[in-house]
Amino acid sequence: MIKTQTISTKDFFENSFKKVNLTSSRKELLLRIAETIAKEYSLNEVVHLNFICTHNSRRSQLGQVWGFYAAHYFGLNIKSFSGGTEVTAFFRNTVKTLQKVGFTFQLEDFSHQNPKYGISFSGTNDSILGFSKLYNDTVNIEPYMVITTCDSADQNCPFIPTATFRFHLPFIDPKHSDGSANQEDVYLQTNRQIATEVHFIFANVKKMLS
Repeated sequence: MIKTQTISTKDFFENSFKKVNLTSSRKELLLRIAETIAKEYSLNEVVHLNFICTHNSRRSQLGQVWGFYAAHYFGLNIKSFSGGTEVTAFFRNTVKTLQKVGFTFQLEDFSHQNPKYGISFSGTNDSILGFSKLYNDTVNIEPYMVITTCDSADQNCPFIPTATFRFHLPFIDPKHSDGSANQEDVYLQTNRQIATEVHFIFANVKKMLS
């Protein structure tokens, strides 16, 4: 098992939400997403989210993992998935930044090109399977709401007839820091930003359903 737990996942999730400032326009977008999730949840008592970026290696994986955590934290029946318009791998630096904040990675299927991990965190027996895949892979349960996390995916991801809704929520790609001295800090910053915005969405869904 690969495990590096230097920060509590719960503390990171809560402290990120307190410290990261969101612009008014970003909050408006996040609230629209939350409102749509809440409406669908009230009808079906479950919502599937599919975070999509080009390679399904960094931002979309972070979105899925924090969606998984937020559902547990807020007690919501929301299932998070991820995919790409191309298949690459769950990038090692993305794995590391999630390990840094307490997520555990159990190697389920070894592949030099695209290993599969069982991902979990302290306080739950549940886990999700993390690996790079196309957005329409069979593990991504339909129908789902699409959240694109990069401009390329938003432009290149075709019309998905089974998508209930589609939102574009882009994040800065931490890839530009790969191999640099500040690589770890950049990935942690992206990790924190995505955790914050997922927290904002799920907290408002919870509030709207109360």
